[in-house]
Amino acid sequence: MIEPTRERTYSWGDPSVSAEAARTSAGIEVLEAMVRGELPAPPVIATLGFSLDTVEPGRVVFSFAPEEFHYNPIGSVHGGVYATLLDSATGCAVHSMLPAGVGYTSLDLTVKFLRAITVDTGRVRCTGTVTHLGGRTALAEARLVDDADRLLATAISSILVIRPQPGTAVG
Repeated sequence: MIEPTRERTYSWGDPSVSAEAARTSAGIEVLEAMVRGELPAPPVIATLGFSLDTVEPGRVVFSFAPEEFHYNPIGSVHGGVYATLLDSATGCAVHSMLPAGVGYTSLDLTVKFLRAITVDTGRVRCTGTVTHLGGRTALAEARLVDDADRLLATAISSILVIRPQPGTAVG
């Protein structure tokens, strides 16, 4: 017998507002404004129920409480949710060190899944830190832990730093 369908409704802010701010403000300023609620967070944060909790240069902390809508077919949080959270943490850690108008994108993400996450795990947090920031690439790592600081997953990401070409307008 099929159980009753569960539903979830959520909303998000206009992503173009934050994108425009990223063209004119340093990454740390944009991320801090998101934490304060002055700029809308990216829609993926609302979609997956993440929270950007703290930001400092080269370091960010996200968190989320696992829910059924995060589950894979075997009853635990899908690896793609882990990867999205870890990728967000590494990317935003790099963003926190970039000047206005400089963008970034992940080149790769290596994830190590160490423990299953379920609704019983409780709120988890993911800390992203920059280990190298160069002119064209950056390297960042992230650690995902539960409230008892048990390691759930790790990731390392190579990130392309996208600087505007000399003589071109930002945006």
